[in-house]
Order: sequence, then C-alpha cells, then structure tokens
Amino acid sequence: QVQVAESGGGSVQTGGSLRLSCVHSGYTHLDYCVAWFRQAPGKEREGVAAIDIDGTTTFAESVKGRFTISQDNTKNLLYLQIDNAKSEDTAMYYCAAAARGLIWCNITTLLPLYVNYWGQGTQVTVSS
Repeated sequence: QVQVAESGGGSVQTGGSLRLSCVHSGYTHLDYCVAWFRQAPGKEREGVAAIDIDGTTTFAESVKGRFTISQDNTKNLLYLQIDNAKSEDTAMYYCAAAARGLIWCNITTLLPLYVNYWGQGTQVTVSS
C-alpha cells in the first residue's frame, strides 16, 4: 500500500528556518522521481524542488539558495529544508512521486499532472 505523508509544517518568522519531512513507501523508489510542490491560496500548484536517484537536485528559481531537498532511502524519508523564509513561501506544501519513463526528474519541467502520488499536505506560514 502506497503511503505518502508530510509533517513538520508550522509558523515561522521571516528569515527563519523550517524542515519538512515526508515518509513515502509502498512503491519502488528507483521507479519514481520524488519532489516537493506547494500551493498558495488562489494560486496554482507549483514545483519547488526535486531529487533524482543519483542525488541530483533541482529547484524553482524562487527558492534557489534558500531551500534544500534531501532524502534518506534507508528510512523512506524525503526532506525539505527551508532557510531564510520569505512571506511568499507561505503555502501548503506537498510531497509527490512521479513515475519515471516519460518524465525528466527536473522540477522546472515536472508538472503536477505527471505526479502519481500526493501527500495530504502540510501548511507553512511565514510572518514578519
């Protein structure tokens, strides 16, 4: 049974840090690209960061230098480290897994429609 579940969201002040976690299991990790997306109220869901099986990471331009994506495959865990948080980072954050084959594991081209599994989301609120 596939399980994708995020945790670690909350409130943080501008300039602060937060780490999101995602447990993902029930499928063969080598067959999937894992990533983080976010959706702010009234806006479309957008890709934030992705990590490939060789450890290659890609980021949306808006979070480069501030966000870090990593994973611990021995524990089926995916992380998103948010540093120097900005008010525009306020959103619901989703862990996602997209089957390989026809997609390139690069967040700049990974559209939500390619995602096979989503978590329920965890809210991040950045305030001044």
